[in-house]
Amino acid sequence: MVEAFPLIELSGSPEARGRAYGQKAAERIRRSIGHYAAQLAEGGHGAEKVRGWARDFVPRIEAFAPHHVAEMRGIAEGSGQPFEDIVLINCRTEVLQLGKRATLAAQDPDGCTGVIVMPERSRDGALLHAQNWDWKSECAETGVVLRIRRDDGPDILTFVEAGGLARAGLNAAGIGVTANYLESDRDYRELGVPLALLRRTFLEQENVALSFRAAYVTRKSGSNNIMISQAGGVAIDFECAPDESFQIHPTDGLIVHANHWQSPVALAKLKDTGIANTPDSLYRDMRVRGLLEAKGGKLSIEDVRDALFDDYQSPWSVCRPPRMSLGGNLSATVAMLLMQPAKGILDIAPLPAINRNFTRYELNPAPAQARAA
Repeated sequence: MVEAFPLIELSGSPEARGRAYGQKAAERIRRSIGHYAAQLAEGGHGAEKVRGWARDFVPRIEAFAPHHVAEMRGIAEGSGQPFEDIVLINCRTEVLQLGKRATLAAQDPDGCTGVIVMPERSRDGALLHAQNWDWKSECAETGVVLRIRRDDGPDILTFVEAGGLARAGLNAAGIGVTANYLESDRDYRELGVPLALLRRTFLEQENVALSFRAAYVTRKSGSNNIMISQAGGVAIDFECAPDESFQIHPTDGLIVHANHWQSPVALAKLKDTGIANTPDSLYRDMRVRGLLEAKGGKLSIEDVRDALFDDYQSPWSVCRPPRMSLGGNLSATVAMLLMQPAKGILDIAPLPAINRNFTRYELNPAPAQARAA
């Protein structure tokens, strides 16, 4: 039986939230750190070198969002882990890339297939936002869901690797966020703000315009695709190079994105270097869009779920069972996330290719905090 992701409730100051988070998720945080430390060690990178890479990001994080540093220090204190190891979890994409470039090792990128259904295409008139997160299958044992009660902005519900501040989720202002791996020939020429902390910043906003601004202008270390929606009926997909962002808007009420660049403007200006390692991306978005369009008319959250279960060309499929990646790691669709931002609902199935049991997490729950959807 696949275990549901635990729900952790947090409140108070950033430091207090961090300490409580570290205490409640200590074992999963330890697994997260151990997982990435072991992967980097296989590439010849010892703990002190890795912690040095993590420390290099701290001044950039301090300048961007000092309260994120305070929260990470709290997580370190609460979990009993070194501060640099908590920073590692929050910039693991960037540190893994630094490790790869130092050894010329094969890449094992995050996959993902994301979907946004605009209100005019939705059966109940409410925006839908969903994603399959493809990554290392072991991360099914390190994921958690955070429900964050904030005094300094809207409350947040986010799914994340234990020790991280955010990955995908929604907030009380109706903002929804998911992200997909992208790669280009502009990546890792200099360090920028870690992507996990950018996603947390999007979810900290009361107004989606400020989330859009952060996605569009913040300098990043590497490329990334960012999908931001707001329940009132606005959504933009940002294909981001480290120094430039390109917009993709809904077509026929849908945005569907996998792990390759779509913007003609972007493709005229940079080289997509990720397809060699994610060739299935070239049809995953087409499959999901085609399945949704074949439904005709208005779409429900069940329609989106069924499209994300697509097993065409399995195991190189939209919903990926555990398989060896081109980088030599065991990879899978770690989680399927179905969000209804207007209702504050996030349904998640761990390892959905082998487990179709969803758990419902609610921003403003009934007495049962998490129940079978």
